Amino acid sequence: GFGTSACGICGRTRIQDVIARVPAATGDHNYDPDWLASLPAKLRVSQGLFESTGGVHAAGAWAPGKDVVAVREDVGRHNALDKLVGALSARSRLPATGMVCAVSGRASFELVQKAAVAGFDALIAVGAPSTLAVETAREAGMILCGFAGESGINCYSEASRLGL
Repeated sequence: GFGTSACGICGRTRIQDVIARVPAATGDHNYDPDWLASLPAKLRVSQGLFESTGGVHAAGAWAPGKDVVAVREDVGRHNALDKLVGALSARSRLPATGMVCAVSGRASFELVQKAAVAGFDALIAVGAPSTLAVETAREAGMILCGFAGESGINCYSEASRLGL
């Protein structure tokens, strides 16, 4: 299963027990770094609730060369991603192989774990990834990028798949 919406580390005694639960990525797609860097702006345009409140996070899914597949918002970053995965499941779009997930906040280990379990090829974040998030993405063979925006993007794992 996908686990809980709480901390993915809570109750674990060894970090290896947590990392071992993350499946290896199955996608082998290459991505244009400029397109990946544009996703946070595209995500922001789709955030109707944020527009009204200014206080929610978002997670969105894109297939390369296509419009957004789905966007979900919530006060919690983790809950926004959970809602996105649920929406994709309801549409029979899981695993999300060949899709990219963009999130409005930083890239924590738990978000990388959830995105990997859902089958996304990449997780693109507006903010920084944690060290454990980077390690987990590398173990899974998943693209992980942070600080994505108009000024570019930083890639922390699988940079060769971006031509970097």
